[in-house]
Amino acid sequence: MSSTTVSASGLSLHYGRIRALEDVELRLGPGVTGLLGPNGAGKTTLLRVLATAVPADRGSFTVLGHDPGSARGRQEVRRSLGYLPQTPGFHPDFTAFEFVDYVAILKELTDRAGRHREVRRVLEEVDLGEVRGRRMRKLSGGMRQRVALAAALVGDPGFLVLDEPTVGLDPEQRMRFRELIARAGEGRTVLLSSHQTEDVAMLCHRVLVMAGGRIRFDGTPAELTARAAGRVWSGAERDPGAKAGWRTGTGFFRHVGDPPPGADLVEPSLEDGYLLVLDGLDGLDAEAAA
Repeated sequence: MSSTTVSASGLSLHYGRIRALEDVELRLGPGVTGLLGPNGAGKTTLLRVLATAVPADRGSFTVLGHDPGSARGRQEVRRSLGYLPQTPGFHPDFTAFEFVDYVAILKELTDRAGRHREVRRVLEEVDLGEVRGRRMRKLSGGMRQRVALAAALVGDPGFLVLDEPTVGLDPEQRMRFRELIARAGEGRTVLLSSHQTEDVAMLCHRVLVMAGGRIRFDGTPAELTARAAGRVWSGAERDPGAKAGWRTGTGFFRHVGDPPPGADLVEPSLEDGYLLVLDGLDGLDAEAAA
């Protein structure tokens, strides 16, 4: 197995009767892979298992050649990992430098001078070198997210796990964050969980769709978009037979589903393909949501 891959086999995790993960099979290589899914699909649970924050009930996985099944293996996985959780905790009186330095200490960078060079490096990498002495409570939401990304990049990890990194950001902040994620994906393996199909379409060479604790689609963004080919149409009125339909800025309705004869077909998007993948899973057991 290549030491640049992340691989999982049969990963399962139950909370009582709720299936958070069910026989997840996964293999990731360098570049940015997007992870899409509705609330309760199991996305955050999968990220936490891969980050060794919670153990799976059964199954196995390796990160860059390291097996977390032993204490030594978990230590090696954590050394090769950068993790940006959905809600990173910040001490409001820490400066940006102090916060990243604290994370660097947790990552066992014990040489003070070398650690401080690394902290300065990652803050420069996310374009925050000039505000490294500013307290976290004085930073904008976008800046705080970039500080969290800098902390995840400490030690130049080979595997980067990002859970909803652009949530709550305005369009300009999201654009800047996309640039940072794209740069981070050059030469390392990145798994990006998001509800933003636009982010996945712009950043990812591969996309996974999760629902009910399982991977339901694995392919390229183009392949996911192609799932909706011939199934998206425009009309002057809402079509009650559509799976989904909404009025656009043009005043016409965009519909997704099974078009009626003679419908005015339009080019599908990745979001259309995603919606149709989920629509095909209507029979999922409700207890699978987690």
